[in-house]
Amino acid sequence: MYDSSRHNPTPGPVGAMSARAVLSSAPGPRGSSHIQTLRSDGPLVLRKSNPKGPEPLTQRRPDVARVALAAGTAGPLGGDDYALDVRVGAGSTLVLQEVSAMLVLPGLGGATSHMSITVRVEAGATFVWLAEPIIAAHRCNHRHDVRIALAPDARMILREEILLGRHGEAAGDFASRLRITRGDAALYDQQIDFGPARDGWDGAAVLDRNRAVGSVIAVDPDWTDTPPPAQPYHATAALTPLAGPGVAIGAVAPDSLSLRHLLMRGVNELGPPWAI
Repeated sequence: MYDSSRHNPTPGPVGAMSARAVLSSAPGPRGSSHIQTLRSDGPLVLRKSNPKGPEPLTQRRPDVARVALAAGTAGPLGGDDYALDVRVGAGSTLVLQEVSAMLVLPGLGGATSHMSITVRVEAGATFVWLAEPIIAAHRCNHRHDVRIALAPDARMILREEILLGRHGEAAGDFASRLRITRGDAALYDQQIDFGPARDGWDGAAVLDRNRAVGSVIAVDPDWTDTPPPAQPYHATAALTPLAGPGVAIGAVAPDSLSLRHLLMRGVNELGPPWAI
């Protein structure tokens, strides 16, 4: 459940919004899974859902728990503070979908917006999170923090996509950190920081002319002894094994459609049951 003591921000500017949402799954009869907790707050709307499209691992099975996250209002805007807490109960399978892209907008006085996501995937559980893009609109200032704790025998696939500015628009400021632990050990920890307030992010060594960047993290205990090999399968995309039973697929592209194609091509390189 959500623990408010972990996340107690200082009051934002007048008109800023604070929203909390809680989601958990549990095993059901005959190997099925069901939603145990589904609580939304204001701009974060959680609803039970059906398969949205092709799914790695779960392959659109009807016996898994599926939830869609939608925005109840525009934003987040500068000064807004959102938090989502997810628990995938032991032995259950949860697919988290998103209805549309998240458009991060500026607020009054350049205040920072914040999104904090905490995920716990318990023993024998499977978590599939196919996030839609986060769009950092011009003049926004946003921090995105995701923490995922996996049990040693849990499986997971997570997609992240970031678009720096809307079509024909200059990028806003966007900072993100994704931290994944497995058992008591760190598995993956990446920070990115883009936008006009930072130096060098649009240079040839980072994004160059690309404005879309993303990753897919896949974790499977079956890879403990033989992880998939490193594979630079495109000039701007590569699959890299992690120091643990997982892989990181990273790509940059000029636009959202090209980025999605590169990332899912990397997922298909993993073969069944990941390929879609």
